[in-house]
Amino acid sequence: MSTAPTPTRLVATPMPDGSVRVVGHGSRFRRSRRSELMIWWREIDRFLLALILMLVVIGCVAVAAASPASAQRLSTAKKSLGDLYFFWIHLRWVAVGLVAMFIASLLPKETARRGAILLAVAMIVALVLVPLVGSEVKGAKRWLWIGFSLQPSEFLKPGFAIALAWVLSWRLRDPKLPVIPITVAVMALVATLLMAQPDFGSTVLFGGVWFVLVLLSGLPFNRILWSMGAGLLGLVAAYLFYPNATNRIDSFISGGSEFDQVDLAMRTLLNGSWSGAGLWLGSRKNALPEAHTDYIFSVVGEEFGLIACAVIVLLYCAVALRVLMRLLDEDDLFTILAAAGLTAQLVGQAFINILVNLQLFPSKGMTLPLISYGGSSTIALLLGVGLLLAITRRNPYLSREKFDIADLVRK
Repeated sequence: MSTAPTPTRLVATPMPDGSVRVVGHGSRFRRSRRSELMIWWREIDRFLLALILMLVVIGCVAVAAASPASAQRLSTAKKSLGDLYFFWIHLRWVAVGLVAMFIASLLPKETARRGAILLAVAMIVALVLVPLVGSEVKGAKRWLWIGFSLQPSEFLKPGFAIALAWVLSWRLRDPKLPVIPITVAVMALVATLLMAQPDFGSTVLFGGVWFVLVLLSGLPFNRILWSMGAGLLGLVAAYLFYPNATNRIDSFISGGSEFDQVDLAMRTLLNGSWSGAGLWLGSRKNALPEAHTDYIFSVVGEEFGLIACAVIVLLYCAVALRVLMRLLDEDDLFTILAAAGLTAQLVGQAFINILVNLQLFPSKGMTLPLISYGGSSTIALLLGVGLLLAITRRNPYLSREKFDIADLVRK
């Protein structure tokens, strides 16, 4: 007895020219997956993606340059680290981060928003646990051990910016909603948890992102002045009553000594002159603590020259400018705030790190985004970039009406 073949399910697929193509169900599935990737490639900001990948590549080269110095400093009689020890580990973290970035960039805007808010809530809970069960390194408790070392504050950064943008966008629904007090309460909670670690540098960065978002949301001018005054008062209070901030600010004002980290970083940076000493030919980096993380910008200056440092600065500026250009004709307040917050976070952290290396800002213990070696920081930063790419995705054939922020202020 012969068995009749299973009939193929036919699906009619509309074509761009108005015709209809009839294909099998399996073919339709494969085509839909390809179509999704084609739509993603068409809607994503490819220029911004290229800038980010350039920074990542530069970071891999910079970590390779700094790895021997850090490996020698951290080697012991019992365990000797290879010269490229940190470089190989960094490549693994970058690979994981790029996968996270790609997956996040595929998400629809609403899904990205919900996921980021859940991430923010989870990381705030994790920050509460850090002082209780966290791992202490160099006098600071900033990590949780969950099979691997997790720094909650790093993963909170993208979630924080998007969650605040979502709350502030409520003003369009009802201008009477107390969105500013809600964001102030969230900022105060995050600042308290960070300063308990202690992590004064991240507190300043989160506060800066909060101020940028509140400013862009249409805060009246008199409230802007009040916010600036409150920020200055908070810095003064931190200096007077928070030893971590007191020590860093005093060291910055006094200029320190020739053995201070920041002074060593400046000497290392200038040692390469304009063209640099060459890869692995720098000498001052060997005396520099945290050469592969906090002070990697100085290592770049010594081995590749001040011109390479200028290129890095220009790339960060290009990232900020590209996002601003992308938002010029945006008509959604949440998209504007979320993209601006994520960009302010990335570029703000970069310039804080660079200014520290140039002795123009108190030492913060903050990495150079996408360039410094890191586990949690590298993955979290690339995840944030993925969310930024998802939020700024746009149909190039869809015209938009410009968003008038002045009208929001009048409301």
